[in-house]
Amino acid sequence: MVRRDDMRERIIAAAADLLGTEGQEAVTTRSVSAAAGVQPPAIYRLFGDMQGLLDTVAADGFARYLAEKKDRPPSADPIDDLRAGWDLHVEFGLRHPAHYRLMYQQHGAHEAARQAQEILRGILRRAAAAGWLRVPVERAARMVHAGSMGVTLALISLPPGERDLTVSAALRESVLAALTVNEPGVSERDPVRHAVALRTLLGEMEGGFTPGERALLGELLDRFGEPA
Repeated sequence: MVRRDDMRERIIAAAADLLGTEGQEAVTTRSVSAAAGVQPPAIYRLFGDMQGLLDTVAADGFARYLAEKKDRPPSADPIDDLRAGWDLHVEFGLRHPAHYRLMYQQHGAHEAARQAQEILRGILRRAAAAGWLRVPVERAARMVHAGSMGVTLALISLPPGERDLTVSAALRESVLAALTVNEPGVSERDPVRHAVALRTLLGEMEGGFTPGERALLGELLDRFGEPA
């Protein structure tokens, strides 16, 4: 007798394979049950409905993406890590376009997606603490995420032979230039950079301030660190 967990994994694998090879339209009750070697009622018993199955496949895609991100140890340079993370994001989307669309156009709130965002914030906090950010960490995270997701969706919408990967690199560098102050011609005395760095370090400091003092200083630094 087939164990429930084994049947569940077979159905997820079959749906993921159909999604990757034939697109989301091919992921139907009949096609998935035939590919997995199960009866159609098993899908509804295990996942509720086809939307529940698609949610699970999206979560599986996020988990695999997250595993790739976690497999890369941080380097000594957080800006290089931002570049590597951007490139990994785009590469994953190009390798798994149907999964990527499902993940980011319909299911961007999965726990694995939140974990991936926290990895990005961790890199940005390192950059901010080193004095390299000109905008607050949360704003920087939104900018990097929007840029990398937008260029990935744009690239996978094109036939493979028409994809210009230099567009991703150019946009990546434009976003990083907007976020960082370590570009030629930018004063090392930039006060916003120091406000962002101090705000980031404030969150990691233990003691030294009362809760009210910490809240007030954090609010002032947030206001000072926002671009004019």
